Amino acid sequence: MDKLLVCGGAALGGEVAISGAKNAALPILCASLLTSEPLFLRNVPHLNDISTMLRLIGQMGVGVTLDGNEGLVLEARSITQPVAPYEMVKTMRASILVLGALVARCGEAKVSLPGGCAIGARPVDQHIKGLQAMGAEISVEQGYVLARAKRLKGARIITDMVTVTGTENLMMAAVLAEGKTVIENAAREPEVVDLANCLIAMGARISGAGTDRIVIEGVERLHGATHSIMPDRIETGTYLCAAAATGGNVRLTGTSADYLDAVLAKLREAGCEIRVEPDAIGLKAPARLKAVSIRTEPYPAFPTDMQAQFMAINSVAEGTAVIRETIFENRFMHAVELIRLGADIRIDGNNAVVTGKPCLNGATVMATDLRASASLVIAGLVAQGETLIERIYHLDRGYERIEEKLARLGAQVRRVR
Repeated sequence: MDKLLVCGGAALGGEVAISGAKNAALPILCASLLTSEPLFLRNVPHLNDISTMLRLIGQMGVGVTLDGNEGLVLEARSITQPVAPYEMVKTMRASILVLGALVARCGEAKVSLPGGCAIGARPVDQHIKGLQAMGAEISVEQGYVLARAKRLKGARIITDMVTVTGTENLMMAAVLAEGKTVIENAAREPEVVDLANCLIAMGARISGAGTDRIVIEGVERLHGATHSIMPDRIETGTYLCAAAATGGNVRLTGTSADYLDAVLAKLREAGCEIRVEPDAIGLKAPARLKAVSIRTEPYPAFPTDMQAQFMAINSVAEGTAVIRETIFENRFMHAVELIRLGADIRIDGNNAVVTGKPCLNGATVMATDLRASASLVIAGLVAQGETLIERIYHLDRGYERIEEKLARLGAQVRRVR
């Protein structure tokens, strides 16, 4: 199993391109199930989660063709098997996103309850509740969600909590439903908007994406389209944090500051100089960062997917910061591994108190989830000596060629076995 060996001490500098967003690409891949015509996608990242989703929809009957380096053509002329088996779903929670599209297109679906990162319960009850409101008959048997509907009917759905995948699933189900569907308390994330833009290009009638109230007028059928996946805002934030922690000066291309207000505000608060361009972001870090407290909340507030990275930079910042995690109950597992590198972190429920130290020390650590992996890479970049990160298959789920990109910025990092 691959590991990542990081030799700390180098300030990151230079330019690197940001990939397409994993969390936008995954639901958009599922959107291909909604039409028999080709869906042309650009800026698709090369990630393990993307490969898993392509295998999953491929075994359902979706034809997958490469179109250039970062392009795909997906064509679901017919859905031969509306089933998402446990063997393919257990490693990736986003697999639940096939549920709404399959019921809408085929009138039935059998989808295994999902797996993925062990950062919290993340139940799918809001997905089920919404589909039932649209007239689907649903049962959960032997670990599978079984859904059936002759044709879904428009409905007003009020989710009990803000759920990104729930909003995306219900939006995909509603585009082919009869009548109008209104999703209240909808997720406002940019990835939801990107999915809506793709569906609209396919002929869907959607308004309100990016707000907490999305209105969908169902149509009889969708057609093919061409769509480019938005840049990955979490990858962007991660590289900005890596540069900030190492006292670096970087320019990230192919990205946008439009989705990163909360993250950029905290980096400025930490003492970084941020340079915003139409399709690039630059960062110049001070000699030492100032500690910044954060509280995770749904978009547009500070993202939970950037919490671990900020814990890493606070570990070497001047002062003490309080990190409050409000989204997932198990998302401080990386703290124990950061402590192995010498970080001063105290956990009290969903609060972490981080007191910065002048430096960390290399050690062997273990990645526990995707964003935790990124925090360990950042910590390794500033630690004295070598840091060996085990179980980096988590990293490969969400960061495209991370060792190559970091090396391009001057980091000493390589894969080992």
